[in-house]
Amino acid sequence: MSGTAEGVCRWRAAVAAVVVALSLVLFPLLGGTAAAAEKPQVKLSKSQAGTGGSITVSGTGWRANALLMMLVCGQSSTERGVIGGTNSCANADGRAVTTDAKGRFSKKLPVAEPPEPCPCVVHVATVTGAKAEADAPFLVAGHDVEPLPKQDSGGRLSVLTDTRLDGSSGLLTWFGAPPSRRLVFTIGNVGTAAVKNPVFQVGTSHGVFAPQWEEQQWRGTIGPGKKARITLPVELTAGAHGDYTVSLKFGGKVLAEQPWGVGRPWGVTLFWILVCVVVPGALFRIGMAVVDRIRPRGSSARGRRFGGGGRSGRPGRGAHGVRRGGLRLPDVNRTLGALRTRTRAGARTLRVPKSTVSSASRESDAGTSTSTSTGARARTNSALPWFTPDTDPRAAEADQLSAPHENTSTTSTRKGNT
Repeated sequence: MSGTAEGVCRWRAAVAAVVVALSLVLFPLLGGTAAAAEKPQVKLSKSQAGTGGSITVSGTGWRANALLMMLVCGQSSTERGVIGGTNSCANADGRAVTTDAKGRFSKKLPVAEPPEPCPCVVHVATVTGAKAEADAPFLVAGHDVEPLPKQDSGGRLSVLTDTRLDGSSGLLTWFGAPPSRRLVFTIGNVGTAAVKNPVFQVGTSHGVFAPQWEEQQWRGTIGPGKKARITLPVELTAGAHGDYTVSLKFGGKVLAEQPWGVGRPWGVTLFWILVCVVVPGALFRIGMAVVDRIRPRGSSARGRRFGGGGRSGRPGRGAHGVRRGGLRLPDVNRTLGALRTRTRAGARTLRVPKSTVSSASRESDAGTSTSTSTGARARTNSALPWFTPDTDPRAAEADQLSAPHENTSTTSTRKGNT
């Protein structure tokens, strides 16, 4: 029994050892196959074609429903990629394609001469989302062919971490100021020589357009096997908005790309809305003020409307210069004088008895100061002609109630003399 148990244990140990060995051998192969299946690939229907023709480009292993851009690029190779970036490609004749749900695509691409000499490749890269690219060797018939520039065997820089954009937009950016960020990345020297004060090229591109490159120098030295954290400023044009891509290039090779979504400057839109509302309102107010200033006044307008071409009164006065709401003092005096004249005329034309003619003549010669009282007595005598002024009881009462006059002074003088 002990021997059987020992044999079973040995058999189990042998099986476990075989399983472990197979796992160590098969798992790397399976992992490599999966990695190869996930890597984007590109195939061409022709490896050579002349300008004006077309080829069919197909691919597998891409992200599902991804937007891709296909270009014919010069001065490139599958090992070193597109050395000069998309500036070495025929961008005007590129084509866009979208992958299906399985990450596959197939589309025709017109053949055009790139701006750089061959060797050439058909370069396929994603436009949005995670970066992915693949190249396929291609020869443009009739195009110049030159050897690729020599690769520097000294210091070589490589991006070790993902790039990022630091910073935020301020209030001025909301009103159209240029958006700005800081491109931050960690780079390492994988060469055998130190790199001193490296000059990087930072490019910004909008959509499928080629990036606009700008040289920026970083002060410092990166020794062999060393790394450094580098920050470079990035700025767009005033009023820029939409989806942008920031690219980093060193030594003619694109090292990294970072997407950048820039918001719309809504402050500019709000400004133009206010201009469209405020300016017409201000012009309307100014126009109404001008019309109110130059239009004729009410009195003169009425005079012209009814055919009156005479003089126009001053503001606040009538047509004859009389102030509205009352009479002037000369007009009042003139009216009172007319009433006095009529009173005198009426007193002279009244018929009185003969016995009172001498008294009336004496009273008329007394002066203009007593003309008003004389007219009153004459009107009384006309009502009662059989009374004389001396015997009229009403006249006596009037003399007692009224102020002293010429008749009273004459009577008193006579009585004193007698």
